Amino acid sequence: MTKFIKGKKLSELFFTEIVKPLLKKHYPNLKYSAGLLGHGSDVIDFDTARSMDHDWGPRVLLFLSKDDFKKNKQISEMFSKELPYTFRGFSTHFGVPDEKGVKVSEKIKTGKIRHRIEIFSIESFFKEYLNFDIKQDISVYDWLVFPEQKLLTITTGKVFYDDLNLKRIINKIQYFPKDVWYYLLVSQWTRISQEEHFMGRCGELNDEIGSKIVATRLVKDIMKMCFLMEKQYTPYIKWFGTGFNNLKSSKRLKPILNAVIKSDDWKTREKHLAKAYEYLAKMHNSLKITKPLKAKVDFFHDRPFLVINGGLYASEIKKQIRDPKVKSIKVNIGSINQFSDSTDVFEANTQKFKSIYK
Repeated sequence: MTKFIKGKKLSELFFTEIVKPLLKKHYPNLKYSAGLLGHGSDVIDFDTARSMDHDWGPRVLLFLSKDDFKKNKQISEMFSKELPYTFRGFSTHFGVPDEKGVKVSEKIKTGKIRHRIEIFSIESFFKEYLNFDIKQDISVYDWLVFPEQKLLTITTGKVFYDDLNLKRIINKIQYFPKDVWYYLLVSQWTRISQEEHFMGRCGELNDEIGSKIVATRLVKDIMKMCFLMEKQYTPYIKWFGTGFNNLKSSKRLKPILNAVIKSDDWKTREKHLAKAYEYLAKMHNSLKITKPLKAKVDFFHDRPFLVINGGLYASEIKKQIRDPKVKSIKVNIGSINQFSDSTDVFEANTQKFKSIYK
């Protein structure tokens, strides 16, 4: 087997050494942008040798102007005839997509190449991938229904060549606007406040399974809060833990959260969760978006369950929101990534969910 190379690096080399020279030869005056963004673990640098079994290999996204896009079939046909059959030991030919659209590389020695140089206009890519007209202003409600995984795979992709100012377009979605970010923080603290006392209550009733389930949900919510506080888009569930490992806060929190999950009784679980809450509270104070808040756990009213009182953090952050559109949202459910974890929802027309905020 050919030695593994990171897909993003492979694609950049493929563009530089093969695709770009062919375009210069056949279309010397063509203005275009090219890169690797969108679907794929290789786009976010999480690919490994295991990733090579499908939807992986020498590939490039080629962006043409709206006027030149009419040449897309002609250009694609040129690549089919003139690309080498292999590049750096990897086949440039891909089989027919299966019913789910999965493409697997296949080695051939003759005939036309079914390549993965996918051709778009900038507008058509964003319309297909985000179901959004990227020429428009991005509203508060658009931000809330963009799946973060898709924002991540656009902003962490790499642009190899840029006649059409694709990077400038990508910069529009680099991260949430300030008041939208505040609203997401409010909603995440609200999620924690709603369940932080349930873990102990379940344990008190000798419901260890229930206690573990609640604790695991809280661990996930704490991790999600770290992504928000560090202003990083969250990957979808397969890469959630891997993405968390790359956060600055994971070095301190990872052993604590692992201890929560491994705990055999609710009291031990609570002790570790308390440490995680207090660390999260210190992270909040370091952001300096509110007055300093108490970074120490306390009992939940008169009940003997340790909590950080996430509702206090939510209410203080909410006071900092100035955008009237954000202030008018009456539900603290956050973005689509906070109120749903359904893959089908994220892959559907998420724009239709905007009405829930109005």
